[in-house]
Amino acid sequence: MRDVTPWPLRSADRTGAPAAPMDLSTLSVGQYDFIANAFSFGLAVMVATTIFLWFSRSHVAPAYKMAITISGLVTAIAGYHYLQIMLSWESAFSVTNGTIETTGYAYNQAYRYVDWLLTVPLLLVELILVMRLSRSETVSKSVTLGGAAALMIILGYPGEVAEGGATRFLFWVLSMIPFVYIVYQLVVGLKGSISKQPENVRGLINGAATLVVVSWLFYPIVYLFPLIGLTGGAAVTAVEVGYTVADIVAKAVFGILILTIAMRKSEAESNASA
Repeated sequence: MRDVTPWPLRSADRTGAPAAPMDLSTLSVGQYDFIANAFSFGLAVMVATTIFLWFSRSHVAPAYKMAITISGLVTAIAGYHYLQIMLSWESAFSVTNGTIETTGYAYNQAYRYVDWLLTVPLLLVELILVMRLSRSETVSKSVTLGGAAALMIILGYPGEVAEGGATRFLFWVLSMIPFVYIVYQLVVGLKGSISKQPENVRGLINGAATLVVVSWLFYPIVYLFPLIGLTGGAAVTAVEVGYTVADIVAKAVFGILILTIAMRKSEAESNASA
């Protein structure tokens, strides 16, 4: 059967060459199941968070409803793509009588990057919206940070599907340029805007910005796993489970934090006008 997967499937025992760092054919049944369970958990978290966020919109003031809507949209998009990732993962392998073989069908790594291309800019937009900045500042920061986030994802994809470690490292370096810019804006660029936020949410907004930085730092670390000694099934497991954990924190946990900020600001503004 024709091999169409973006990750190498041929291991050393079939070609005589060393196994590729991300060789899917080296996975054990246990590693396959562990990754499949991680995907299933990620899907469940995203769906549950989406439902919770959208049903919670009635508890925030109109000014913050859009932030919560976008937050739920982020997890909804992620949930859809986790379903596609699960289906693609299952089609790439055949497990029979305790043995596992690749089928020749692609495990489509592009699903993650399409998800990130849509959700990562929106994550930054929901943070900006819940801060309720001036219209001009909201548009400016949304465009610049969202654009940098999209560029970061686009630059990361070629390295993710590359077989060579040098190519993977090159695109890691390139994608880190907009990443560093985003981190700088979150840590330094938003400091003045955060200082103008109500005192009861200032710490939470600082925490939300910090959560973005910390959770996003996990992605480039996971990206480098195949270049720091992990190979074969161990590398695939570390990357797939690592990305899933990072997604849960960066999207679901972050979304709940955004909701908490919106509810506190809504309550404070309601009390002030009473």
